[in-house]
Amino acid sequence: MAEVGSKSVLFVCLGNICRSPIAEALFTKLVTDEKVSDNWAIDSSAVSDWNVGWPPDPRAVSCLRNHGISTAHKARQITKEDFATFDYILCMDESNLRDLDRKSNQVKNCKAKIELLGSYDPQKQLIIED
Repeated sequence: MAEVGSKSVLFVCLGNICRSPIAEALFTKLVTDEKVSDNWAIDSSAVSDWNVGWPPDPRAVSCLRNHGISTAHKARQITKEDFATFDYILCMDESNLRDLDRKSNQVKNCKAKIELLGSYDPQKQLIIED
């Protein structure tokens, strides 16, 4: 997990084989390029358990490869511990947001700020489609 003084972000989508691993890999590249990767703990997960252990979808890998980005991610489902350890949990759509809000209510010490990743888009495209 993150060191003292660092930040942490978890990207979440339904299955963790398309949108969230792309967001994780892209954000990792951005912080690496800016030479601030030591300040961040970055991961991705799913609200569902459908794809646990699977690599990203070949189309997601191809998209990343076309932009010079690689990933070795394996899909995982979000845990109660994630809500207590990550600073930010950023999801892709309203369905993810509802699921995360419901799950976070079951965690006593939830510290994560749960938001749509699209809320950070300067063009205000809130939903990141599958």
